[in-house]
Amino acid sequence: MKKCISDLKNGELQGKRVLVRVDFNVPMDKQKNVTDDMRIRAALPTIRYLADKGSKVILVSHLGRPDGVTEDLRMDPIARRLGELLGRTVRKLDDCIGEGVMAAVSALENGDVVLTENVRFHREEEENDETFSRQLAAIADVYVNDAFGTAHRAHASTEGVARILPGVCGFLIQRELEMMGRSLDDPRRPFVAIIGGAKVSTKIMVIRNLARKVDTLIIGGGMTYTFLKAQGFEVGKSLVEEKFVEQAKGIWAQLKATANLKLIMPADAVITTGLVAGAPSQVVPIDRIPPDMMGVDIGPATVALFKEAIRSAGTILWNGPVGVFEIEPFGRGTNEIARALASSQAVTIVGGGDSASAVEKAGVADRITHISTGGGASLEYLEGKDLPGIAILQDK
Repeated sequence: MKKCISDLKNGELQGKRVLVRVDFNVPMDKQKNVTDDMRIRAALPTIRYLADKGSKVILVSHLGRPDGVTEDLRMDPIARRLGELLGRTVRKLDDCIGEGVMAAVSALENGDVVLTENVRFHREEEENDETFSRQLAAIADVYVNDAFGTAHRAHASTEGVARILPGVCGFLIQRELEMMGRSLDDPRRPFVAIIGGAKVSTKIMVIRNLARKVDTLIIGGGMTYTFLKAQGFEVGKSLVEEKFVEQAKGIWAQLKATANLKLIMPADAVITTGLVAGAPSQVVPIDRIPPDMMGVDIGPATVALFKEAIRSAGTILWNGPVGVFEIEPFGRGTNEIARALASSQAVTIVGGGDSASAVEKAGVADRITHISTGGGASLEYLEGKDLPGIAILQDK
């Protein structure tokens, strides 16, 4: 178990400059209004706790993929939205290192909260440059990582600083490790995993790792068609990763041979001629997709099949939508699964990225036990990998 901010004594926080790595990489519209503040809200408990303990809270985050200083990717709109959520002014600093930042931090009073400029304006951030890490560390006494979404990256602000300052996790990362860790190591059974998404290539290690841990493995989404092609079925114009067909064939054989594993694949599919809203569609058995059409969603028989497994589950882990949920009406299957999870008595855990967006879109996010804030980080954690930004933190 990693040490958390709640394990630190008041003397280790009061009056101390605390550098907190948060993940405020959030979407914005053309007017620079934050359109989805879920990641900001997820960090509020840590920020409030530190401010209430009398820490001088210095937040650092990236936004987008800037190439040097990029005006459209400054953190000012984030600071405004954070201030609204906290009910207090949050000053945005003009940089994240240097004399100006040092002066601003020196002027902070206990309980103040500031947000530094986009840390990726410095190329040394992603290079995990030691000198840059030391410059970041120079503005603080304690380091807190609460950015699960970037914990799989060994960058200066996620890993390098923790080599210099004593590093602990915030409440967001603590909950991620608690919920996802418990589901993998000591789940309430039956343990059901629903793995969807477009590509087999991004989920190979997840599928292999979970197959050893779950009672039921459900495969859905675009990756279905690579598996089907590997078994010799006609998939028409459905998404197929040709380079991974042979690998999918081998994985499928391994899954079928795994003792005590119930494997569920779609029985039918919604098919169409093109990925455009309102395109005509029909439902066919999964092995009856015409050569000129593509599968874009699971059909009603598959929804019933998946729901049956969900109803009897003790723990459900869902990573990846089961259809092209962004385009109507091809989001019905994903919405049905989201609602089924929300109605379940099981411990329900939704992986980050598109799965998190899907439950938000379905309007059931508040009825899910845990929604991960990590996309790539969630995947790597489910693969059984160590995340550099967490591994470097102090153990209890």
